[in-house]
Amino acid sequence: MTNPILNIHNLTVGYPQGAGKGYTSIVKNVNETVQAGELICLIGPNGAGKSTLLRTLAGMQPAIEGTVWLMGQDIRTMRAEERARQLSLVLTHKLELDLVSGYTLVAMGRSPYTGWMGQLSSKDHDIIQQSLQLVGAQKLANRMVNTMSDGERQKILIARALAQEPHLMILDEPTAFLDLPRRVECISLLRDLAHRTQRAIVLSIHDLDLALRCADRIWLLPYDGKLRVGVPEDLVLSGAFQRGFENMGVQFDIETGTFLMKQGTNKRIALIGHGVNHFWTQRALEREGFSVQSEPSDGLTTISLLDEDGTCRWIVDGNDQMPYTSIGELLETLSMQHWAVMQK
Repeated sequence: MTNPILNIHNLTVGYPQGAGKGYTSIVKNVNETVQAGELICLIGPNGAGKSTLLRTLAGMQPAIEGTVWLMGQDIRTMRAEERARQLSLVLTHKLELDLVSGYTLVAMGRSPYTGWMGQLSSKDHDIIQQSLQLVGAQKLANRMVNTMSDGERQKILIARALAQEPHLMILDEPTAFLDLPRRVECISLLRDLAHRTQRAIVLSIHDLDLALRCADRIWLLPYDGKLRVGVPEDLVLSGAFQRGFENMGVQFDIETGTFLMKQGTNKRIALIGHGVNHFWTQRALEREGFSVQSEPSDGLTTISLLDEDGTCRWIVDGNDQMPYTSIGELLETLSMQHWAVMQK
C-alpha cells in the first residue's frame, strides 16, 4: 500500500469563467490514493463535478490547485505518449468509428507503442487477442462496430483500453447507454478486471445500487464539492450516503439499501406479512405514496398477506370483497378508496 498507482494531493478542480476571469472551483482539496487492484466508483448528483474531476485526473485539463501523481510522476509533466502507456480513458460519447472491425478498434490501443507508422508486431497482436479474451469479446473481433449492440461496443472499448497495458483505467459513465442486464455485466466485468489484472479502475456511475454492490471504495461527491471516501458500507452507516442525495427528491432507506421517492402525502397503511411478497407489496405501496408500517393501529387500513400452497392473496381489513389475487388489483382498490375519501 506504499506505492499507489495514483496519488492526489490538495487537488482543486473546476472550469474557467472566461478570458481573464479566473476559474470556478467545484471539487475542492482532494487528498486520495488509488491502489493496484481497486475498483473505485465515483458517484454524486448531476452537476457536482464528476466528469470534471475525472478529466483532471486523466490530464485532459489542468487543475486549479494541487497535483496528480501517476506512477510517481506529475501528470502535468508527462509526455502524451508516456501518459497513454500508463493510463487509458473510456469516455461516454458514442463511437464515430462505425466502419471498422472490433479487432481494428482494439488495435488502436497499441498506438502508444507502435510509433507513427502504426506497424503491429507479433507481441502487439498477442496483446490484442489477450485483451479481447479478458472481456469475453473474441467473437466480436471480425464484426463491424456498426453492427454491434451498445453492450458489445462497450466491451470492445474496454478491450481497447486494456490493450494500452495501463496501470490505471478511467471510465466516465461506462453504463450510460446500457440496459439493466448489460449494466450489471459491465460493472461486474470491470470489478473482475481490477482484481484479476491488478489494474486500478476509477469510473463514474449513476447506478447507485451497482456502486454499493460492486465498488471496493466509493468516492461520493455531493454539491458542496467535498469528496467523501470509504467502503460502501461505511458511507451508508455514517449517513454520508443519505446526506449526499437528500436534496434530489429521494431518500435512502438504510435498512434495505434502496432509494425511495419522497412523497408529499400523509397516506399511511399497515402491511402484515413476510417474505418476497411482502417486499414487493411494500415497494408498490411506497411508489403509490403510502407510508408503510409493520404494525396495525386504530383507524389505519391494514393489508394482510395470506400465503396458501405457494399462492399469495392480499386481504384488506373492512373490505367485504374476496381476497385480491394481484398487487395490481390491490392498488386499484386502494386508489378508489383514497379518491372517495378525498371527495367527501
